Amino acid sequence: MELSIKSSVSTVASHLDARPVSKRIGLVALATDHTTEVDFARMLQGQDVGVYVNRITFDNPTTHDSLMRTGPRLAAAAADILPGEALDVLVYGCTAASVVLGNDKVAEHMNKAKPGAPCVTPSSAAFDAFDALGVRKVSVLTPYTQDVTDSLAAYFSQRSATVVNAACFGLTDDREMARISKESIVEGGVAACADDADALFISCTAVRAAGCVEELEQRLSKPVVTSNQAMVWRCMKHLGTPTDVPHGGLLFKT
Repeated sequence: MELSIKSSVSTVASHLDARPVSKRIGLVALATDHTTEVDFARMLQGQDVGVYVNRITFDNPTTHDSLMRTGPRLAAAAADILPGEALDVLVYGCTAASVVLGNDKVAEHMNKAKPGAPCVTPSSAAFDAFDALGVRKVSVLTPYTQDVTDSLAAYFSQRSATVVNAACFGLTDDREMARISKESIVEGGVAACADDADALFISCTAVRAAGCVEELEQRLSKPVVTSNQAMVWRCMKHLGTPTDVPHGGLLFKT
């Protein structure tokens, strides 16, 4: 059936805003990640911030070699986030990879695509969080194997707060890491936190630890920092947005 209606050009001019959303975060996540986007959406709810995500191939199991292979994939992934447009912050959402690659190398890869954009990783965000909270000694809980956990503990101790002890769940598949129950996270965190630690750090963007911070801080009476919580907080600082996240923990009060 042929319609007789013809469209017409509107008499109202289409004036263009500078951006559809005032602030832009470009997030590179692992293809297997179940958690990071959910945490960003929850903690940034109500903010005029767009989180634009691209995913890169990741090959389980989580080993030093598989984490190292993510590095060369970062530039192309960042380039495909709003191509040709500037981002206010670049994020690589993998804690263990940021440790194995090194934060400087992560920024080098991603800034090839988006020059000048601040680059946030879970470990760099955690270091800034420790400084903001006055943390000098930290206990660590990870979902990883012992060798990956030991690498993280050494990297942290050499660059930020001293790791006084570390515990791990011994998993090798980040899809299983995302399924660790919140009860296990809380009880594991309480068990892992040493009396002489200033704070507890829970590693891995796959782990649903950001939603456990408030309960853990009540149990431990000390700050708790997690990978995704720290990344969102650091992004908000870069963007100049209010760090008012309900149930986000002491970090969001700094």
